[in-house]
Amino acid sequence: MTAGLADRVAVASAGTGHWHVGQDADPRARHALESAGYTFAHSARQFEPGWFSTSDLVLAMDRENLTNLRNLAATYDEDPSHIRLFRSFDPTAPADAEVPDPYYGGEDGFTDVLHMVERAANGVVDSVAAQLDK
Repeated sequence: MTAGLADRVAVASAGTGHWHVGQDADPRARHALESAGYTFAHSARQFEPGWFSTSDLVLAMDRENLTNLRNLAATYDEDPSHIRLFRSFDPTAPADAEVPDPYYGGEDGFTDVLHMVERAANGVVDSVAAQLDK
């Protein structure tokens, strides 16, 4: 999907924990992405509290990370209203749907998660584009 937002939107990715900082993506995730035609460079990093003030939207993959981000926002007296679950942008997902962690399963789990992420990402793009057009 090409939405023409590249010169108007910055996207970043980070975890709420420090466990994998500096590491490459899981080989199964890389395989799922490359098989679907994605090219990327990745190095894990941890979310920094200063990003709240420069971000219009902060997305959490699951409720635990959503809680972690909201708690972090409260600690730094930041507005938590722009922190949402990523799959809330997927019209086919049930309410409060999470992106499951495929780490302890097989390769099929990474492909399934990729499809969930693609559907939600399309919804994010539509939402952001609509906001920018206002």
